[in-house]
Amino acid sequence: MSTQVQEARVEARGGTPAEVGAVARLLSLGRAELTLLGRNKTALFTCLVIPIVMALAMKRAVDEVDLAGTGLTVETVLLPATLGYVLLFAVYSNLTGAYVARREELVLKRLRTGELRDREILLGTALPSVVLGLAQAVLLVVLGGLVLSVGLPKAPHLLIAGLLLGTVVVVGFAAASSCLAKSAEAAQLAVLPFMMVSLAGSGMVFPLDALPERIASVLGLLPMSPVMHLIRAGWTGGGDLKETVGQLLTGLAWCVITLFAVQRWFRWEPRR
Repeated sequence: MSTQVQEARVEARGGTPAEVGAVARLLSLGRAELTLLGRNKTALFTCLVIPIVMALAMKRAVDEVDLAGTGLTVETVLLPATLGYVLLFAVYSNLTGAYVARREELVLKRLRTGELRDREILLGTALPSVVLGLAQAVLLVVLGGLVLSVGLPKAPHLLIAGLLLGTVVVVGFAAASSCLAKSAEAAQLAVLPFMMVSLAGSGMVFPLDALPERIASVLGLLPMSPVMHLIRAGWTGGGDLKETVGQLLTGLAWCVITLFAVQRWFRWEPRR
């Protein structure tokens, strides 16, 4: 009788027992990680404050950029850049530290001995950072559009595609970057290469449209460049379909590369 009741409950939830169990395990781990995140004041500061501070600090630099002929304004450069900062600081930087800390504390090793699968452990650990980052992005899209008088995105589907691609890329790079750090403190250094390259060359501070074509085409191959292009196209209404498809394919290619890197090099046990 109990088996029939359990099967009825599973059927009512709309999935197989394995699927429902996976979701339950994922949410349970996510709640535990959210609790730990709430207790880490430094991580919360990085997630909630640093992206806004970065945007304010970069405003003067953006004001001095010659945007003539690019179809962009200071607002349509600054607001998408802020979303990029959210992906880098609220998701990538914070999550890299979380992966390293859980690994060095043997949490990941213990989790693997239970029912959780490897991908559930990785996704469950990432869940709070991802949800927090996407929630910030939604608030910035609405409130930032009102404050900067640029309104809501003209092509929201491109903005959503950019945010989703960016989330997958930074989560993958966070897991891969954790391999470089031996401690949670060292994780703060391990994230710097990807962050500096993304800030300087992916169009966050200086839009690629304002650069010479050859330089822009090379920098456009960086992991966060297609993400920023799609996010910015969300406000400008998009452009050439061929270019948009190319950016989507480049972003998807980086998603595949990061997933391969995680499967190949992610470390589950402490580095000695």
